[in-house]
Amino acid sequence: MTRVRVATWNVNGLRARLGFVLHWLRARRPDLVGIQELKLEDEHFPSAELAELGYRSIAHCQRGWNGVAILARQPIEVVQRGLPGQDEMGARLLTARVEGIDFTTLYIPNGKYVGHEDFPRKLAWLDALAEHLERDCDPGRPAVVCGDFNLCPQPIDSWNEALLHRGIFHTDEERSRFQRLLDWGLVDVYRRLLPETRAFTWWDYRAGAFHKNEGLRIDLLLGTQPLATRATAAEIDREYRKKKDGLIASDHAPVMVELEA
Repeated sequence: MTRVRVATWNVNGLRARLGFVLHWLRARRPDLVGIQELKLEDEHFPSAELAELGYRSIAHCQRGWNGVAILARQPIEVVQRGLPGQDEMGARLLTARVEGIDFTTLYIPNGKYVGHEDFPRKLAWLDALAEHLERDCDPGRPAVVCGDFNLCPQPIDSWNEALLHRGIFHTDEERSRFQRLLDWGLVDVYRRLLPETRAFTWWDYRAGAFHKNEGLRIDLLLGTQPLATRATAAEIDREYRKKKDGLIASDHAPVMVELEA
């Protein structure tokens, strides 16, 4: 049976980590990828290097910050660049149609900490995302919404919920907005397939957090029901949170999902 490998990854700077990303693409050979936190301008996006590996690509870039891109082995039709009404928050959303899938990669604002002026801006961005889906998208179509959500959906997604609850990524305000996305028709594919697995996608570079496994599951691949029912396997690629051939990893690991074609 033919399968499609879909992935999402916050690369934490594509110029700094291009060699690492190319290493991963050669090793894992995904078919469709959303990447986030490019931190580069359009003219520096490495389209040629990606094409050499067989990937078409589109990007929504921003100088020094943010930025999202989609890589695909098949033709890409751009549908949406940027979240409507949220231009001041930067290049954080990109949607394309690839082989009948509406594919969105996004980078939700971090929010810094509860009480910082960026926290209500994060909540407003999440509200705008839900409104965009409800107004402009169809949950009856096969669709993916993936990326760095900068929130832990459930206590199981945090290394220490008791310590961190009500802090950034762990607030009821963030989680209620995530639930609104699920209520619209999205499914957390990893959690559907692995309901009891406690695993993480991000670990702080400091204090040996990765080796202690003090992480958070904040990188998510959501799908509408017509897409989610095709998912047969999901994996957090921890091996690519480690150095490879002297190349420095992102602080995020890729998340991969296998779909029946």
